[in-house]
Amino acid sequence: MKKIIIAAAMASLLAGTSCSKPEAPKAEEFDYVVDHFADIEVLRYKVPDFENLTLNQKILVYYLTEAALWGRDILWDQNNSNNLAMRQLLEAVYTNYNGDKTDADYKAFETYIKQVWFGNGIHHHYSTDKFTPAFSRDFLNAQIAALPEGAAPANTDELVEVIFNPALDAKRVNQDATVDLIATSANNMYAPGVTQAEVEAYYNSIRKPNDLTPISYGLNTRVERGADGKIVENPYKIGGLYSSAIEKIVENLDSASHYAENDAQRQIIGSLIDFYRTGDLATFDKYSIEWAEDTLSQVDFINGFIETYGDPLGMTGSWESIVNFKNIPASERTETLSAEAQWFEDNSPVDKAFKKDKVKGVSAKVITAAILAGDSYPATPIGINLPNANWIRAAHGSKSVTIENITQAYDEASHGNGFNEEFVIDEPTIKLLDDYLFITDNLHTDLHECLGHGSGRLMPGKEDALKEHGSAIEEARADLFALYYLADPKLIEMGLLDNPEAYKAEYYKYILNGMMTQLQRIEPGKDVEEAHMRNRKLIAEWAYEHGKDANVIELVKRDGKTFIQINDYEALRGLFGQLLAEIQRIRSTGDYAAANELINTYAVKIDPELHREVLDRYAKLDIAPYKGFVNPVYTAVRDENGKITDVTVDYTEGYIDQMLRYGRQYNGLK
Repeated sequence: MKKIIIAAAMASLLAGTSCSKPEAPKAEEFDYVVDHFADIEVLRYKVPDFENLTLNQKILVYYLTEAALWGRDILWDQNNSNNLAMRQLLEAVYTNYNGDKTDADYKAFETYIKQVWFGNGIHHHYSTDKFTPAFSRDFLNAQIAALPEGAAPANTDELVEVIFNPALDAKRVNQDATVDLIATSANNMYAPGVTQAEVEAYYNSIRKPNDLTPISYGLNTRVERGADGKIVENPYKIGGLYSSAIEKIVENLDSASHYAENDAQRQIIGSLIDFYRTGDLATFDKYSIEWAEDTLSQVDFINGFIETYGDPLGMTGSWESIVNFKNIPASERTETLSAEAQWFEDNSPVDKAFKKDKVKGVSAKVITAAILAGDSYPATPIGINLPNANWIRAAHGSKSVTIENITQAYDEASHGNGFNEEFVIDEPTIKLLDDYLFITDNLHTDLHECLGHGSGRLMPGKEDALKEHGSAIEEARADLFALYYLADPKLIEMGLLDNPEAYKAEYYKYILNGMMTQLQRIEPGKDVEEAHMRNRKLIAEWAYEHGKDANVIELVKRDGKTFIQINDYEALRGLFGQLLAEIQRIRSTGDYAAANELINTYAVKIDPELHREVLDRYAKLDIAPYKGFVNPVYTAVRDENGKITDVTVDYTEGYIDQMLRYGRQYNGLK
């Protein structure tokens, strides 16, 4: 599970216990900002200490990054059936354009193609709404007519209609439970004509009652209608869907296995290859167990159909990959936390019936990302906790990471943006954030990923019981776990904080974000739909409403602006504990009705007056609400016999150049 936030973070602090922020590198040493368009800022990230890896580790990273990049087209096709042809059309127009590049239509077209690249298709990566073109249909048709023969796909007229007709493929992932979620979602994880009722009936018919080790049904399949009219699964595997891209992934995984750091890592790669060849989800579970139990390898990776946010039913995994290596000194903090996992479980405010009697195999580390791919690119998480299968977590443990060089890039790019001065209520609170948000934000990520997702236990058969609300409820559970424990004296005792008041920085930021500032990401008149945003709004709004009698959280008006004021931080912690207990009960028992009530009461609807105020205040700051990354470029240096003698890393490739190169070089589904 992922926690996607823009954090105030800096690499070198993570190794220590001091709360002071180290001096940032000089701006001229590394240019983090690459591009800025629409509501998006594109950054680049460093890969510190890559040069200190052994040659075999560098080669291992190289082949794993190649395996990662070859999966790009899988995600594009999963997101929408028109995406790959659309990309071909848009890139053909862009690369063949010979007109006036100051023309308003051309500039709007350039913004549009940048958005499509960033969204891995025609829908926004976060809201999942279809992008609206600001250029004219006549402009696009004129450019298409001027293309060389064979440059455009055959179905150009259909693609143009999809671009300009707002009723076609309007939303990639619909979360409105009052309608058929599959029929109204534009992703390509279900064939046209398949209904939600049919899919749910199909999976209910094949699930084993009270199965204590259930496979992740539907994780790697497209649900279709067979020749006899019945529902069938078409698996993603070699010889099945996405075979040509998966063959390239497997080819590079096989090359990587020859440079594995140890036998366990070689076995992990082999099991993943077996899964790609067979599509067998029991093999995927075997791979997941082996991966979770490997705590010795420095180089690590995720690769496959993993997170299910792209499926309105929360079952099918979007393809993604992150290649990384452990930052050994910086991992001391996360290892300190994971070593105390049982204490945190035992002292949780959750009902004993929903706690784990014995927490197994929780491991945590700080990593340096080497490549981002698929659903983790260009937008990426800053923390990961896997495997997702709850029975594997309970029996074999889980692995959690905080991605340090990504948080560093966010921090470096955000210096001096004026946010605190505009939205934080007073100077003492600004000072609190300056002094402690850096460390508490990272501790929140650690607690969320390392312990929150791995906490609690489910009753048998409740894995998918929360349906479309499952992701938001799970993220709320992990966030509440982290928030509750940030204020615990245990963190002082463990040496992770040096001031018992430090947690207030994260509490303030969290409530401010959940109630107000995250609304920057929503268009006027729209609801909150993305799972992480629903999670944050649910927690903040619930705490505000349930703390009203005691005036725990107050909305203060000053000079026509709304500010958050927290009057009782200790009481707020108590509210977080109460909600955590209820959310865990809902998750453990699969109480869909209670989840539906919480989500629709607190997490979806927006006060239009407050929304407009937030948008107007942000407009003065020119802060992009969404950020993502270009990847570094790895080059294998070979001798005259073709043997790799080194792997170099380069950071100079721009956003447009990278997107066009990936389209040419990693076109895995021709």
